[in-house]
Amino acid sequence: MTVRPLTPSRWPDLVRLFGANGACAGCWCMWPRHTAAEFRRGKGAGNRRAFRRVVTAGPPPGVLGYVDGVPAGWCAVAPRDAYPRLDRSKVMARVDDEAVWSVSCFFVGRGFRRRGLSRPLLEGALALARRHGARVVEAYPNDLDARAADVFVWMGLAETFRAAGFEEVARRAPTRPIMRRRLRA
Repeated sequence: MTVRPLTPSRWPDLVRLFGANGACAGCWCMWPRHTAAEFRRGKGAGNRRAFRRVVTAGPPPGVLGYVDGVPAGWCAVAPRDAYPRLDRSKVMARVDDEAVWSVSCFFVGRGFRRRGLSRPLLEGALALARRHGARVVEAYPNDLDARAADVFVWMGLAETFRAAGFEEVARRAPTRPIMRRRLRA
């Protein structure tokens, strides 16, 4: 897998990966960026337009992974302030006032799932965040069995983050840790 930042020139690759459903149910990776009402109103085409504006404005909001030149996976990462919905969540609310970047989403295309692509996507997202000044990256994965249904693991699995050097800093629900990794300059 090769991993590249999602720049405007790579937008067609994201569209190819996400397909007609915008990854999942018209999300277009806008769930953490909108209130529930805004998300529902934009579901589908509206969220697609909104996310395209995010990509066009920059910096890249995440990374695309390619297998043999085919877009196979996505990982979103941005400063936590880009994801206001997280603050309205009892489970994902801020732990402290430290400036963190957040990994908010993974999407792996149907034909590429269960092949270990989440880890290289995560590493690519960490590299992107580091290049843009991040010193701490936070995540809100599911601490479930690796065989959990794909619909439940769009924020990733805790085991993937542990293997990448993340440590748990809080847990407000039995299966939802908040994990962090400090990055070297």
